Amino acid sequence: MSRYVAPMNDRQGGEREVSSPARAAHTSWPRPARNAARRGAVTAAVAVVVVGAVASPDAVADTSLTEPVVSGAVVNSGNDVIVGITHNVVFPVTVTGSDDSGLSFVDVDLKGPHGGFYTTDAFCETPTTCTTVFTVNAHLAPGSDDPVDLANANAGTWSVNPLVDTNDGDSVYSPGVGSFSLKRAAQLTVNAAPEPVAKGALITVTGKLVRANWDTYRYAGYTGRAVKLQFRPKNSSTYTTVATVNTNSTGNLRTTVKAVKDGYWRWNFTGSATTGPAKAAGDYVDVRP
Repeated sequence: MSRYVAPMNDRQGGEREVSSPARAAHTSWPRPARNAARRGAVTAAVAVVVVGAVASPDAVADTSLTEPVVSGAVVNSGNDVIVGITHNVVFPVTVTGSDDSGLSFVDVDLKGPHGGFYTTDAFCETPTTCTTVFTVNAHLAPGSDDPVDLANANAGTWSVNPLVDTNDGDSVYSPGVGSFSLKRAAQLTVNAAPEPVAKGALITVTGKLVRANWDTYRYAGYTGRAVKLQFRPKNSSTYTTVATVNTNSTGNLRTTVKAVKDGYWRWNFTGSATTGPAKAAGDYVDVRP
């Protein structure tokens, strides 16, 4: 299970910081030193064995052993992680690497803007692949007043920082081996009127762009964003951009277009660095001669 601590400064009044003993112990690990301690113990043992021994002139050093390597990390199959305000979002993080003895266990930290932090661990499913599963949310559990995982300030680019253990007792820590975008969910509405309309007359197309507010557990208007107005003819499957309109101070959209043929009108928001994309369902307008 993933564990999280929400930074107090990113929460609204009345909320408290959640402090997990497991997280405190985990984040205090001196990861490189852990590896060094193991190597030191092995070196000391070897020294005891060879005291008083005379090296053979024909002895050849064993160079077959290699250092463990973490080669990469893929989050959510390469897709953004988009979180709303009603449901948990579950996604995998797969770490890949190599070692002569094979990888055995992985402990993954995810670190984001303004102190965002998750951690979880798992046994490796193959000698070169280790997959963990994270659960994140931005909503209160029923009947609970505990702070939720995410604050608005946590949206943006997150880093992947794995600590991987090998079957022969070695380990390697690879901070920043991967990254991904954790974004606030967005929603769009559309209405095209009048319906039906005479050919050549004007159609008014309205709508609203909102996005999840992780601090208030509601959706709120997303202001000053460019949104595409698109049209699809009745017997076509392809939408074409007709105009681009910016949302106003409450996230509302409004423009007028000329009625030419029967078809569907929709708004399309492609997303931002902190907010996921959204498309409205097409609104059909019957154009009559």
